[in-house]
Amino acid sequence: MRYFVTLEGRTFDIDLGPDGVTVDGQSADVDLAHVNGTLVRSLLLDGSSHRLVAHPGASGAWEVYIGGRRYAAEAVDERTRVIRKMTGAAAGPVGPKPVRAPMPGLVVKVEVEEGDRVEPGQGLIIVEAMKMENELKAEGVAVVGHVHVAPGQAVEKDQILIDLASPDEAEGTPTPGDED
Repeated sequence: MRYFVTLEGRTFDIDLGPDGVTVDGQSADVDLAHVNGTLVRSLLLDGSSHRLVAHPGASGAWEVYIGGRRYAAEAVDERTRVIRKMTGAAAGPVGPKPVRAPMPGLVVKVEVEEGDRVEPGQGLIIVEAMKMENELKAEGVAVVGHVHVAPGQAVEKDQILIDLASPDEAEGTPTPGDED
């Protein structure tokens, strides 16, 4: 079975065949096991062991947590990919999502400014909720758009705190398909 997995803007061609697993045409030694009674999975990839938690979303979307970091991923089979290409359908908006408050709280610190380029895992803002400070981090490479809040400001759950844009959008570089 062939899958296309997109992670941090890069798509991997993964083939699960009778002779083993290939990633982008290269043989890989892979084993994925579910840890009973938990959401945890154990991934053995070319001799390296990783623990991860994967939450499925809609239309092949996944939230994957590895080593304390969150990754947004998409996994679709070959048939779904062909159908999407033929119909022009996509799983949803592509690019960085705005940073939202995970719960009501108080903004303690804004760690970035408009126009800053951020990397995956980089701290963006600290929100205090229930006497605990929560650092919200970038999921992928992005450029900070508008910062909607300031230190000392109270925020509500799901309120947009920071808008993010892909580096291409921020620099005005056309993305594939935008050319006329």
